[in-house]
Amino acid sequence: MNKISSFKNQDVQIESTERVFNGFFKVDKYRFNHALFAGGRSGTIEREIFERGHAVAVLPYDPRSRQVLLVEQIRIAAMDSKDSPWLLECIAGMADGSEDYQAVVRKEAQEEAGLNLGELEFMLSYLSSPGGTSERLYLYLAPTDLSEAGGIFGLDHEGEDIKVHVLDLDDALARLNSGEIDNAATVISLQWLALNEQRILEQWNKP
Repeated sequence: MNKISSFKNQDVQIESTERVFNGFFKVDKYRFNHALFAGGRSGTIEREIFERGHAVAVLPYDPRSRQVLLVEQIRIAAMDSKDSPWLLECIAGMADGSEDYQAVVRKEAQEEAGLNLGELEFMLSYLSSPGGTSERLYLYLAPTDLSEAGGIFGLDHEGEDIKVHVLDLDDALARLNSGEIDNAATVISLQWLALNEQRILEQWNKP
């Protein structure tokens, strides 16, 4: 399938970048111009970009029971638009500069749910909000025996208080459809599994 856009990185001229905030997160100000659809070039545009690096997420899935594992934890920014900031999410974490995303996934699964993951199935990657941040998330599916999963996990020194939930896939999808599950990585992962479950089961069951 051919890509729709004919523009590439070389059609953007970065005039300057300036770090305007350098704390736990970072903010860079970009000044740039770019090619226009009608021809010619734009004037100088200024944008502040939130820089936090890339991230990973994993959805543990038990193919025998058709259950998935999600974690619940507080996300304070959700208070602005929800009646509770405790969210059901995929296991996730920041890559912190590493490009070994599978290793990061396995570390996060141990820390957040006490799981030792084996095989990983790459689902997809996506830009979380490219109008304001360079962050890209890498999503994985993990075939996992969830018969004994559960408990409370997290790293005290990172202020984590994480509860593990094992849900039937149909229940998780119903919670997605009702709006209870509404964070991007989890929505996308569950939708991907719903679309690809039969293919994945056939692939995993090959001798």
